[in-house]
Amino acid sequence: MSATTAPAADRRVTRATFVARNFPVLSIGVVLAVLVVFFSVRTDAFLTTENLVNVLRQVAPTVIVATAMTFVITTGQIDLSVGSVVGLTAAVLALLAKDGNPLVALLSALAIGALVGVVNGLFAAYGRLQSFIITLAALTAVRGVALLVTQGYSTPITSPVLLPLGQGQLLGIYTPTWIALGTVVAGWYVFTQTRFGRYVVAVGSNAESLRRSGVDIRRMQLMVLLLTGVFAALAGVVTATRLASGSSNSGTAFELEVITAVVLGGTSLMGGRGSVVGSALGAVTLGVISNGLVLLRVDVYWVPIVQGVILVGAIFANSRLFGRILRRSRS
Repeated sequence: MSATTAPAADRRVTRATFVARNFPVLSIGVVLAVLVVFFSVRTDAFLTTENLVNVLRQVAPTVIVATAMTFVITTGQIDLSVGSVVGLTAAVLALLAKDGNPLVALLSALAIGALVGVVNGLFAAYGRLQSFIITLAALTAVRGVALLVTQGYSTPITSPVLLPLGQGQLLGIYTPTWIALGTVVAGWYVFTQTRFGRYVVAVGSNAESLRRSGVDIRRMQLMVLLLTGVFAALAGVVTATRLASGSSNSGTAFELEVITAVVLGGTSLMGGRGSVVGSALGAVTLGVISNGLVLLRVDVYWVPIVQGVILVGAIFANSRLFGRILRRSRS
């Protein structure tokens, strides 16, 4: 091989390796771009500034929780209770803010999310129960508590301190979008640039080896479930303040949307591989699909059907196509 062809071959190998490692994120980016072009062509209202700003605002809660769920699923666990936590924290925020201090109401809502996360983590990590089972139980129990404290009624939020969290704007972008962007940046940094993030990946890919190196695996499992509890509570706050109302029905089936976004973004359900950026793009993709179908006047009942089909396709691509590309890059 000549001296001139060697660097070119090295560059091709480098590009192939980059594509293989980042295939899930690149693929969902391409899908999102195709959807944006499709809906832009089919309806004039889609590509307006007002519509795009509203789409980003609406998907903010999903992006927030998907960021934390990436950590959970990468460790080989799952959290099905996030939707119920959204409902409970939204209701508690509204109830406490109605006759009390709004700051206390906000901190109480976040504390409730943290408490649910800790309970889930203790049972899953130290009680050695499957996270699927314990969070499924929490899904029902937490929603029941939300219905109990509200008696099924919604509570309006009028606090000028809290409402800007869901309705405020900065540089033409709504506050929930900025909050979501902040969680993605922080989540990306922790996941890719810190020891904690490396441990999260190692727990999902080779937990026994990590345990033998002296890392407390159970503590890691507890921490990531605590993280989803707090982020779900934050999503509940954002949802309640955006709607100016706290309802126990908030977040119904929200956990399915979050998991779909995370898997769509390339995180492996088997653990050991994840992408915070991919999860955020997955959440935005689901939001674009919902918004585009509504603008096309497609029956609203088709939205969950389309999302279900996308989830099946994402799981197939996640488990089959990515594995093939990764093996080719190594050969």
